[in-house]
Amino acid sequence: MTARIFIDGEAGTTGLQIRDELADAAGISLVSLAAADRKDVEAKRRVLAEVDVVILCLPDAAARETVALVDGLGTRGPRIIDASTAHRTAPGWTYGFAEMAEGQGARIAQSRRVANPGCYATGAIALLRPLVGKGLIPAGLPVTINAVSGYSGGGKAMIQAYESGAAPPFQLYGLGLEHKHVPEIVAWSGLTLRPLFVPSVGNFRQGMLVSIPLHLDTLPGAVRAADLSGALAAHYAGAECVTVERIAEAGLIDATALNGTNRMTLHVLSNEERRHAVLVARLDNLGKGASGAAVQNLRLMLGGAAPA
Repeated sequence: MTARIFIDGEAGTTGLQIRDELADAAGISLVSLAAADRKDVEAKRRVLAEVDVVILCLPDAAARETVALVDGLGTRGPRIIDASTAHRTAPGWTYGFAEMAEGQGARIAQSRRVANPGCYATGAIALLRPLVGKGLIPAGLPVTINAVSGYSGGGKAMIQAYESGAAPPFQLYGLGLEHKHVPEIVAWSGLTLRPLFVPSVGNFRQGMLVSIPLHLDTLPGAVRAADLSGALAAHYAGAECVTVERIAEAGLIDATALNGTNRMTLHVLSNEERRHAVLVARLDNLGKGASGAAVQNLRLMLGGAAPA
């Protein structure tokens, strides 16, 4: 049976990549609105009534408007994957990070409303949730999260600035310390104390590193870096898209190495003599951090396997 899929916002960066990934997929038929009809509410309502799943690649307000249209269709409304920030902590929505917890993939598969995680949040939650859950990191520990993303995550204006040469090679942003991914990190990581999150953008199109420095002596007991890496490895054992990998302490971590994939690698770097450690997540901000995660969630919802 062929599933009919509508990408609402297919002209944006995430929407275009989802469309490319699904264009030749077996069992999927992509449905589109003509460019002239994209802001026509009745035209959109008709499409929504005809499809099985709608993937929202929209600003938050527009995503909420489309969800309201689906609500108005009652039982004729499609299932929803929302790639915006609008519903990531909303009641009635399933958080679309399949590897986050035992049974999460099954919950996504059965859900009618799935909220795609944010790119930074995906890395942070992947590192924190298993360790908080095992008691290796206290839920109330003051945590700092540093991250760098390729400029494609910043939208059309940022992409144009970098590709025209007008933007600097590297810049911090979100310095009001109210980044939109923080609420979902708090909601799904297990932390009870709001983390300090400092994002940045570099002069490369895609790729992401999320890093969390730790003083091991602030953790309960005599926790070693090996305990942290072991807990992460046990949590993600058997996962196709998330792996825990060793990197030499003198080595380098390339933010762009996973571009074009739905993979994420996790790393624990340490200096045991100093009792210091750094947790690192590497992913493609447009892959596992956006379109790849949406396609993974779609395949789960349609009864298939996650793409690697």
